[in-house]
Amino acid sequence: MAIQWFPGHMNLTKKAISERIKDTDVVIELLDARLPGSSANPMLAELTGSRPALKVLNKQDLADPSRTALWLAHYNSLPDTRAIGLDASETAPSRRLISACRELAPLRGGMVKPMRVLICGIPNVGKSTLINTLTGKRAAKTGDEAGITKLEQRISLADDFYLYDTPGMLWPRIIVAKSGYNLAASGAIGRNAFNEEEVALELLDYLIQHYPAAVEARYSLQIAPGMKDEQLLEEIGRKRGALLGKGRINLQKAAEIVIHDFRNSGLGRATLETPEEFATWLKAGQTLDAERQVKKDAIELKRLIKFKKVPRPEA
Repeated sequence: MAIQWFPGHMNLTKKAISERIKDTDVVIELLDARLPGSSANPMLAELTGSRPALKVLNKQDLADPSRTALWLAHYNSLPDTRAIGLDASETAPSRRLISACRELAPLRGGMVKPMRVLICGIPNVGKSTLINTLTGKRAAKTGDEAGITKLEQRISLADDFYLYDTPGMLWPRIIVAKSGYNLAASGAIGRNAFNEEEVALELLDYLIQHYPAAVEARYSLQIAPGMKDEQLLEEIGRKRGALLGKGRINLQKAAEIVIHDFRNSGLGRATLETPEEFATWLKAGQTLDAERQVKKDAIELKRLIKFKKVPRPEA
């Protein structure tokens, strides 16, 4: 199943970013520390061009710390890029954000040349919560649901430091299949765009391989050698009382339990991808996408030839 979700207001956000970027010195991209690669918007690089970038791995208190370190090292190795981690326990993150932005754009600052920073991120990555922490007041609406923020707003973090907030935005087509599942598991995609059971199965398949002890502890069960995700989901449903008549398992309810536990750290600190894994998924997705485009172009060429829009190529 290919998961896609791009509501109309996200297209408006794309246009707003295209306009705002002309007067932007640094772009902050808020990432989910549990899925840094999947939560990085590939369309943002096209929109922002060569602007210096600050990658903020948010919710690091929910992520595997050893993997967070790998992702920070990965992003800090890129040109004109800084990366830092943030979590809910940090009560005054503005100092670190301002300092990192000033390092990326040292020639900006002061009332004559104030720093102009654009903050972006996928839906439900915690951007509105962060902004409320930065400002010390409820400047942005929050909620455990994708697509809360709908309008751009400007926030002053210092006399010469302006932060422009934008609504959460995904990209029109997700070519990395695994990213679609990870984004759905994190809450970045609207519920009507995916099947909870399929997402839970993909999530359990990964957790069996990388965090089996956390799954066993959460659901008081044993993962037998060779146990499949379908079997595990049924066992979780049985343990948690997700039952239908005649002892049948309510797989929908069991899936909702698993997804809820991941989102709320009930399964402990887990990260669903490493830089190396994501690079492999991305390469495979790009290859598949290129093959799909070749087939699409061939179909379009046949259509144009049929209706004599273009001449038939010579043998």
